[in-house]
Amino acid sequence: MKRYFLFFSILCFFNISLHAQEDLLEELDGDTSPEIFESPAFKAMKIGNLQSTKIADKGDLYMYVSHRFGTLKDGLSTFFGFDNANTKIQLLYGLFDGVQISASRESLRKTYAVSAKVRLARQTDRFPVNLVGYTTANINTALRKDRFPLLEFADRMSYATQLLVSRRFSKSISLEIAPTYIRQNLDFTDGHDHDQFALGVGGRLKLSKRISINADYVYNFVRDESSIYRNPLSVGMDIETGGHVFQLLFSNAQSTNEPGFISNAEGDWSDGDVFFGFNIVRVF
Repeated sequence: MKRYFLFFSILCFFNISLHAQEDLLEELDGDTSPEIFESPAFKAMKIGNLQSTKIADKGDLYMYVSHRFGTLKDGLSTFFGFDNANTKIQLLYGLFDGVQISASRESLRKTYAVSAKVRLARQTDRFPVNLVGYTTANINTALRKDRFPLLEFADRMSYATQLLVSRRFSKSISLEIAPTYIRQNLDFTDGHDHDQFALGVGGRLKLSKRISINADYVYNFVRDESSIYRNPLSVGMDIETGGHVFQLLFSNAQSTNEPGFISNAEGDWSDGDVFFGFNIVRVF
């Protein structure tokens, strides 16, 4: 009888242990299940003028052509700004997974720029937002030594650093905020600081499979009230056509570089001083 009781006790113990192990394995399986990544919040690398959290995939090469015509306010005298265009050509490359580098040249102030974009986190079913770091260095080559004899190379430089935080709330709506630091080594205007802090906000409203309405705005916290420049506001539309994304937009800033449009937005929406432009994006 004792042997039967011992055998029965051992059998119950192994049965309980087996169930406990199965429960533990189920919990472990639940903890190690892969995260589900949300679709990208934005289709292009820019919302309008403001950088988005989209990054080129590893090995992908993008070509960006950005065109900003002169102010519409001039009317027929400049054919609504078509005579005074600013053009920027930029190449972007996905160097690693989540790391993008780029080089560009903008005709306004003959500005050369390099930049890097790094993904810090992606929106998933477990994490609520996309986090991306962005930084750029710009060289203004339009400054002439014969006009400014004391000019040094460092005086031509300007920089921008941003933390881009976005979330895709639904299939139709994505929003982003972008705390920003700007450094301009040389400035000729009163009421303008070399070091500037700003906050960008932007969003995308998808209208159809290939079309969305985009807008972005940047508030500069240190701009003096006497400054001739304004906070940049851009409103536009994305049109996706196969391997292209075509962006049409209106903005009160003619520059497309971060130190340029955030610090030196020369137009005024209330006065009709607005620039029409477009971005053409091609991936290879």
